[in-house]
Amino acid sequence: MRAGATSLVERVQNAVDSPPIDGEYSINGLLVNPFAGKSREEMDYMIKNFMAVTQIDSHSTDLFCKGALLAQNSDAFKDGELDGMSLRPEEQRALKAEGPDGNKWDQPGILYALVACCSMGAAVQGWDETAVNQAQIYYGPSLGLGGDDLHPSFRLGLLNSAPYLCCAVLGCWLTDPMNHYLGRRGTIFVSCLISSLSCLWQGFTNTWWHMFIARLALGLGIGPKSATVPVYAAESTPKQIRGALVMMWQTWTAFGIMLGYISGVVFRDVKEDLNWRLIIASPCVLPLVVCAYVYTLPESPRWLLAKARRSRGDGSKYYQKSFDSLRRLRKTPLQAARDMILIYYSLENEISIKKQRNRFIEMFSVPRNRRGLQASSLVMFLQQFCGVNVLAYYSSLVFQIAGYTKPDAALASMGFGIINFVFALPAFYTIDSFGRRNLLLCTFPLMAIFQLLTGLAFLAPDKSMGRKVLVTVGMYLFSVAYSPGEGPVPFLYSSESMPLYVRDLGMSLFTAVTWLFNFILSITFPPFLEAFGLTGTFGYYAAWCVVGFFGILLIVPETANQTLEELDARFSIPTRKHSVYGLKQLRWCFMRFVLFRKCEKPEIDVEVSIPGNSTGTGRSSSMMPSAAGHGTFIGPGGNAPTLVVRRKFNPRANTNRHGSVETYSLDQV
Repeated sequence: MRAGATSLVERVQNAVDSPPIDGEYSINGLLVNPFAGKSREEMDYMIKNFMAVTQIDSHSTDLFCKGALLAQNSDAFKDGELDGMSLRPEEQRALKAEGPDGNKWDQPGILYALVACCSMGAAVQGWDETAVNQAQIYYGPSLGLGGDDLHPSFRLGLLNSAPYLCCAVLGCWLTDPMNHYLGRRGTIFVSCLISSLSCLWQGFTNTWWHMFIARLALGLGIGPKSATVPVYAAESTPKQIRGALVMMWQTWTAFGIMLGYISGVVFRDVKEDLNWRLIIASPCVLPLVVCAYVYTLPESPRWLLAKARRSRGDGSKYYQKSFDSLRRLRKTPLQAARDMILIYYSLENEISIKKQRNRFIEMFSVPRNRRGLQASSLVMFLQQFCGVNVLAYYSSLVFQIAGYTKPDAALASMGFGIINFVFALPAFYTIDSFGRRNLLLCTFPLMAIFQLLTGLAFLAPDKSMGRKVLVTVGMYLFSVAYSPGEGPVPFLYSSESMPLYVRDLGMSLFTAVTWLFNFILSITFPPFLEAFGLTGTFGYYAAWCVVGFFGILLIVPETANQTLEELDARFSIPTRKHSVYGLKQLRWCFMRFVLFRKCEKPEIDVEVSIPGNSTGTGRSSSMMPSAAGHGTFIGPGGNAPTLVVRRKFNPRANTNRHGSVETYSLDQV
């Protein structure tokens, strides 16, 4: 550090012991960047308070001073130095890599080891779900299920749906207490251990009710694991690559689903009564690898900070552990210091907000929250009732009814699983470039057509080649349409649609919704098959795909490439207005692509307030809800000039780092 560089450090050490009073800040602003709009005196106090509470080595004060300034403004050291402090060359290179022109994937090896562990956790999830697919075509006589190969009993549906019943009723709600007491790593360890033991247990059952109990126990592993692994990955990774990790969870779950089908093919020729035991017990190995691996990784820094805050004794050791964890997960100690102080104050603000507001009631009573809730609940519901998990859990049975032998049905199901994984990969690109809503609107009509094709194929003569070909083509094409759209979008969309202060509560609800309808879908398929046949059953799911298309068109806004302020404005648009916009979109598509007539493309007004000066330079500040619901920004002194961007909605609009939208007209207010 250069001479005179201690000026900020000394000022922090001499800062007043009470925080200066400043203007009001929005809830999202408080959680995303608690330093936004803070004066230098406020920053001095916050740094001093942080050092006093955490009791981290005083020699690190300089590091945390620089980290706090970078947390407030990533360009703080753009001119080389600030307040006598400057960055070392390796720090400059690491920060440059975070920028739009840098290599954001240049991260420490331990971070990629953590991502690999989370990927295996996702694969465990998929394998747990589909191992039963091919086991069920063999275990009927051994377990006394009743029915026959072509007319499954209600008990078969009960066995398939048992884990998801447990997830919806108990498993998902155990997530919070398990994370509270065991941490992220402990929860992953316990849930994977439960998954492994319950899979092994299933292989030793001899009655249907014994299998039912074992599969209920499997739900205790699936529920907490499905909620914790993505959170652990998100809390441990830099924001530059955090979004891709949501896609990672869906992609590697699809990989695990494929492994479940492959295991069925591998063990299909083993003698009867042993083959299904090996198939359904095969997922027990991978979770043991995760169990052996997870404690070699750092704990979530955010969880350690929360643990330190709850600690009644000396919490300083947990603060130090959090900093040590971040230093392992970041390229430089400076980045670790920046992220730690940012997480610390974001967590403080989050806890304060939770004490002051009834978050559960506000999920339903605040219009902006309610619209996010209804949109996310719809896409989660449709992820199940489009019928994909009927194919995931019963595809071998469906192929048998189409005329395949049991070994060939297992092979055809493996093809379905491979397609599901391969066509999930393009979503890494299309989900941002094409947009979440556009992907759903394009793929739901295709899913309806292919579900209908699969159902109508069963009107062909029994065991005819045409029947087998049409069923296979219909199911495979349905997987092609589902994998890049309704496969990855729901979890990503749900993580974006709710404001930050209710996001964790919303995600718990959305996860419970998807498992509940997964259970309903699984348990109702055998009765539907008996009552309506496969033609009527697949026609039913095709009808839900049509309903889903119109539901998405009318009440699901786009969230791709939107800042938090833009998302708030987007979900502040009344549902009726958005529905009218959706119908105009449908009419435009018909005129443009069916009748080949040129007409004006419909647009919807979105008003987004952005703080700045009269020249249009954006600055971090705050948004307080206005009577109109669009928001008004209040600067640090409560009287900063405000710029309002009134623009037509375009989900692909580029934004700069301050969230202000480029190439749009500005009206000085």
